[in-house]
Amino acid sequence: MNPSDPTHTIIQTQDGRLSIPARPFIPYIPGDGIGPEIWAAARSVMDQAVARAYGGERAIQWLQVQAGEAAFSQCGEWLPSTTLEAFKTYRIGIKGPLTTPVGGGIRSLNVALRKDLDLYVCLRPVRYFEGIIAPVREPQKVDITLFRENTEDLYAGIEFAANSPESAQFLELFSAHFPQMAARLRFTDDLGLSLKPVSRAGSERLVRAAMQYAVAHHKPFVTLVHKGNIMKFTEGAFRSWGYDLVEREFSDCAFTSRQSEALRRSAGEEAAAQAEQEARAAGKIIVNDVITDAAFQKVLLNPEAFSVIATTNLNGDYLSDALAAQIGGIGIAPGANINYNTGMAVFEATHGTAPGMAGKNLANPSSLILSGEMMLRYMGWTQAADILINALAAVIKTGRVTADLALDRSDAHPLGTHEFGQAVCAAMS
Repeated sequence: MNPSDPTHTIIQTQDGRLSIPARPFIPYIPGDGIGPEIWAAARSVMDQAVARAYGGERAIQWLQVQAGEAAFSQCGEWLPSTTLEAFKTYRIGIKGPLTTPVGGGIRSLNVALRKDLDLYVCLRPVRYFEGIIAPVREPQKVDITLFRENTEDLYAGIEFAANSPESAQFLELFSAHFPQMAARLRFTDDLGLSLKPVSRAGSERLVRAAMQYAVAHHKPFVTLVHKGNIMKFTEGAFRSWGYDLVEREFSDCAFTSRQSEALRRSAGEEAAAQAEQEARAAGKIIVNDVITDAAFQKVLLNPEAFSVIATTNLNGDYLSDALAAQIGGIGIAPGANINYNTGMAVFEATHGTAPGMAGKNLANPSSLILSGEMMLRYMGWTQAADILINALAAVIKTGRVTADLALDRSDAHPLGTHEFGQAVCAAMS
């Protein structure tokens, strides 16, 4: 697998920054179900964008690795160690959707990749493309980038099945050491249990990444979304640690709602309002927080009040898909899993495997195409990324779209998966 001259083919990290060779090896997982079809379309689009941008001076050398159903059928493993090693070696990769059973069976492969590679940020930018029929009146107001913590919370996988020996042992220890808390359990028979870890270190690195993104992209707001009014020592701690981090590391470029509230208490409403006004005038990022259920309402009613959201794992899972629905669905929502400290990143389609559509040339490859655009931009190949996203937007605007995006659109010209990829390639200039 290793090329003979790794300095010219493997992405390196130098002084905390990625060093991208002209022809890097990038591992990919086609995915299950519709995965191979959307991957073929996305790959052709990425290759064409790179060729258009750099005229042959740069190119991606694709390296297929296995996970999911294909891996299990070939070697009896859902996530082979060789696949993890490939992502570790080459640092940047991309994947189609992978099968995850509900209620039992294998652990989520997506979660396994994120945890095993410590990809602590799930990055989900959500924006509207003209021509897509969306369920809200003004989808163009949605331009929100969500930073979801990727390794903790209820996704940590610390669970005990009902009536298992482990569950019984945990309940015994819990009752012995924390009897008052154990008394809150309404039922103890047939009881499944899951633990929710949220740490200062995990919270701070997530908020730090969100703030660095906001600074680099000149975003006006960073919003901490949490359920701290109920889960005070996990979600509430996430909020407090987030504010601590911002006020400690970004005091020169940010002003927090917690600072505003402290001013309100000490100097009055007028002083607090004036301080925030001065911060806005100086171009500082306004950092506030919103309780999760209120956030779901506000992103519908007032999406322009959000630009960057930082939140815990489960909240981010729900909220990212809900935001995508506002601009037409997760079929056009990209995603990435990133460790900004090591530079390691895996880009992915955000939707499921849709096995009923597999092999029918019907699936929409836009999510994976847009994830490829994110990957190119992360690599610093911004010219190729710009060419790709402009071509995709132009094709969608003309109505040459896959069947899911053609619904309720009178000027639509439905295309198959392959044909849609060809149309995007043809639109590049």
